[in-house]
Amino acid sequence: MGHRSSVQETIAPPEKAYLVGVEWKAIPAGAYLPEAWAPEYSLAELERLADTAGLDVVGQTVQKLERPNPATFIGKGKTAEVAEMARTLDVNVVIFDDKLTPRHQRELEAVFGKDVKVMDRTALILDIFAQHAHTKEGALQVELAQYEYRLPRLTQTWTQHTLTRQAGGRAGGSTGGVGLRGPGETKLEMDRFAIRRRISQIKDELEDVRAHRLRHRQQRRRSGLPTIALVGYTNAGKSTLLNALSGAKVYIADQLFATLDPTTRRVELPGGTVILLTDTVGFIQKLPTELVSAFKATLEEVTEADVLLHVIDVSHPRAQAQARAVYQTLRDIEADELPLINVLNKIDRLPSPEAAGTALADLPDSVAISARTGRGLPELLAEIETVLESEMQRITVLLPFDRGDLVSLFHERGLIEDETHSVAGTHIEGRLPEHLIHQLEPYREF
Repeated sequence: MGHRSSVQETIAPPEKAYLVGVEWKAIPAGAYLPEAWAPEYSLAELERLADTAGLDVVGQTVQKLERPNPATFIGKGKTAEVAEMARTLDVNVVIFDDKLTPRHQRELEAVFGKDVKVMDRTALILDIFAQHAHTKEGALQVELAQYEYRLPRLTQTWTQHTLTRQAGGRAGGSTGGVGLRGPGETKLEMDRFAIRRRISQIKDELEDVRAHRLRHRQQRRRSGLPTIALVGYTNAGKSTLLNALSGAKVYIADQLFATLDPTTRRVELPGGTVILLTDTVGFIQKLPTELVSAFKATLEEVTEADVLLHVIDVSHPRAQAQARAVYQTLRDIEADELPLINVLNKIDRLPSPEAAGTALADLPDSVAISARTGRGLPELLAEIETVLESEMQRITVLLPFDRGDLVSLFHERGLIEDETHSVAGTHIEGRLPEHLIHQLEPYREF
């Protein structure tokens, strides 16, 4: 008994967090889908993010604003109110649902006092990514995003004042505190030059990763196996679906961003065709631009796929808004023209089969499933097969020798049935995804 009490006393309690959201009277420039995310829904998601990061949310507030206050983001009176609540509730960290400028963060911390950290949604998501990056590639991507976020915030004495306190977080996932944990926490005194140099080094390493991943994709293409990428809002059930279809044992949890690193498995379709199914990082509204940039190599798994499976948690009250956030991210990474199947997951959580039918009617090209129970999976596999067949067009081309890029494109993205070489060029017969056919039209043989 005494030993157990001693162990318990060594475990620090979770930090207390207070959340701050804004309801905009008018749509501010660059606002992200404001009509789809009422403050209560966005703050509910922010609370889940905080919980995933190991924080104990003890309160929240919303202010209606026309525009951000240049100094403190929220108004002067609301800032004082939040400071008072932080003292009353013994809050360790105040988290804003919108991205703060360096000045906002600096001014807010001056008001709240040295014992209260200030974070925004971006910093919180970066913190979660630092916890969940288990591969070298994932760690590099998160480190890059963190440094690019920190760099503009390295201003005079604030460099050591704020970032040193942020670095007091739970490095490696211990229970001490939160705040941009992970790589670089022992180097927060580096000056701008040193950080820029490290950013350059990381980008070089990630280019090597990108080249390595490209070689793997080329090898997969040479095998002739179509590639299907799972995309979707975080916690929509992508990893559960990958496990259900492939028999893989990818880690899953009822958390936001439970998995970051892409996983690829072989899956056989009803007609015997074997596909490569790749799970990718989940999307989220207000996805930090730093992450989109840093995860370029990973997101190429999406842009290079033959078909996208957009997994939607159809039981979520904001399923449509989450779907729109995913569509926006696909546009941002220029993957919005790829063939896409909407996969309405978690129908086992719906009150009735009719609810699934209503959801199907609202979203075109959809299949309703439950990855957990297996319901609808045969229909999903059949739909993938149908889309693959419809998207591949037969074409015969004679490519001149100076268009080696198109020969490589055919090898990487198509299925080659016959290839011969002559003095006139490279003769290829085979099939290509429909959206690539136009690149070879000038060399088509009829």
